[in-house]
Amino acid sequence: MTDQAFQAAVERYADTVFRLAYSYLKNRADAEDVMQEALLKLYTEARTFETPDHEKHWLLRVAVNECRRLLRSPWRRRTGPLEEAGETAVFDRPAQTELFRQVMSLPPKYRAAVYLHYYEGHPVKETAALLGTNTSTVQTWLMRARGQLQTKLKEAEAYD
Repeated sequence: MTDQAFQAAVERYADTVFRLAYSYLKNRADAEDVMQEALLKLYTEARTFETPDHEKHWLLRVAVNECRRLLRSPWRRRTGPLEEAGETAVFDRPAQTELFRQVMSLPPKYRAAVYLHYYEGHPVKETAALLGTNTSTVQTWLMRARGQLQTKLKEAEAYD
């Protein structure tokens, strides 16, 4: 890959890869590491991609695999989450911010499926391919995530 083509790919995909990694890992530093690792693999990849969509799909798949690798690492299992203030997304309405906060509290598989499908706009079939699972599994994860979100939002509303 030429430097110019790589620069164009970074401009196109870096933000999407970072947001996917952040939705998976809930940690800015780890998400940046995953983004850099995925982009480095893109730079060193010898094959040429058929279309920009193929390139994006490949890159998001690499990012998901890197997130899973990081979550499985022994180091990650022996550390606790660092509560970093100011890392929540900013939306126009408080309801959107609350919904995003609740999405981020879901288990990783549900969180990634919801993020890819609803926030990035990938169809269920493509989300399944990106997550390396069956389409029916992603549909189940989305259904369960919606149920959990509905319950959490009702509870949060009851406290207000």
